[in-house]
Amino acid sequence: MDKIRHNLLEIYNKSITSKNPLSWFEEIYNQADSNREWIPWDWKEPHPFVVEWIEKSENKGNALVIGCGLGEDAAYLSKNGWNVTAFDISETAIKWASEIHKDPGIDWKVADLFYLPDSWKMRYDLVLEVHILQAIQEDLMIEAREKLAPLVSTNGHLVCIGKLRINDEIVEGPPWPMSKESIEETGKELDIVEFHVSHIPEKEDIRYRATWKRDI
Repeated sequence: MDKIRHNLLEIYNKSITSKNPLSWFEEIYNQADSNREWIPWDWKEPHPFVVEWIEKSENKGNALVIGCGLGEDAAYLSKNGWNVTAFDISETAIKWASEIHKDPGIDWKVADLFYLPDSWKMRYDLVLEVHILQAIQEDLMIEAREKLAPLVSTNGHLVCIGKLRINDEIVEGPPWPMSKESIEETGKELDIVEFHVSHIPEKEDIRYRATWKRDI
């Protein structure tokens, strides 16, 4: 097991017995001490499934990036004409992201997915979730996935991206690949538009992009 993975599991295992089981996200960013190599989920570029979706989409408007991390997807959306709000539960991640991407068009927020402002409901033309649900243990993930669809505006889209769970494979997470059934539950109050599955070059596992729309 490499040092980065070992460090992640050590921090995560301590957090699950604490009063705040999601505190490990802040701990990972804080311990990294501005070294991106210690952030195991940092690709240092926008996710290719995000790029692909934006390139074929003619939509623009207000976008919300869930658990934005170091902000690559948020920055990409902003550069492509979206008004972006990007939030993360980690204060260190948000500070770091805002220093990397000095884009005045991005509204960086420290926020908890479980306690978002009521004013965000049905406000966003695009709600983007990349690798966040799969990073949360199942009991919390089931609650977390219910928080996404209510944020989508009329005619807006919810786009979720992550690793796909194949059959009943057992994985020592985090992350925990998502089953198709669990993914479908995420957008059940919206209309499904796409369920795209493929490999990404130089990355392990099968990845998915699920897209839903809130029709009038």
